[in-house]
Amino acid sequence: MTTMLDRATTPAAPDSTARLSLTPSGVRPGRLDGAWWPRSRDLLLELPALAADIDERWGRVTRITVNPAQWPVIPPRIPVTGHTVHAGWFTTEQDEHTIAVFSYAPRRLNLLVVPPETDAVGAARLMAEAASPANTTAASGLLAVETGGGGSPGRGPRSAFLPSAVAPSEGDGEAGRRAEVARSRAASWPVPA
Repeated sequence: MTTMLDRATTPAAPDSTARLSLTPSGVRPGRLDGAWWPRSRDLLLELPALAADIDERWGRVTRITVNPAQWPVIPPRIPVTGHTVHAGWFTTEQDEHTIAVFSYAPRRLNLLVVPPETDAVGAARLMAEAASPANTTAASGLLAVETGGGGSPGRGPRSAFLPSAVAPSEGDGEAGRRAEVARSRAASWPVPA
């Protein structure tokens, strides 16, 4: 099946620069390879700038995976300059606050996704910590520390996130509930023709 995209109907990012922070080249990364701070939760709008930036530094992006808890729509294919990036999702296998980026050469980047609602100071802290080779904290853990576990003035309210956000699971039942919410959301999305 072939999907045709008309440039007049394909969304264009308001700002073509990606807000991206990566672990320096030649340094073994910590738990994450860096961070990405998108301007919205629209992958069609946000991914082209990220892919263009990573293409230049690291090789052509061919595929991404995300957790649907933080992305309301995950299209299977996303047009970027000169090629298409295939998108997939995992509910329990991938931290809900990460994006995994795969290149043509078999490489993978695990990036913290800084929520778009985060203020500039908080985003800068999160991006620096995620790109630090000394980082040993998972993405959800970094966000929980940044928001103080429940949000604080100037750092963005916890209620601004989707229901499963920021706080780590409080037990086995909580993880299962979050996965079920993500599955029910995904089931309601239209199936591509």
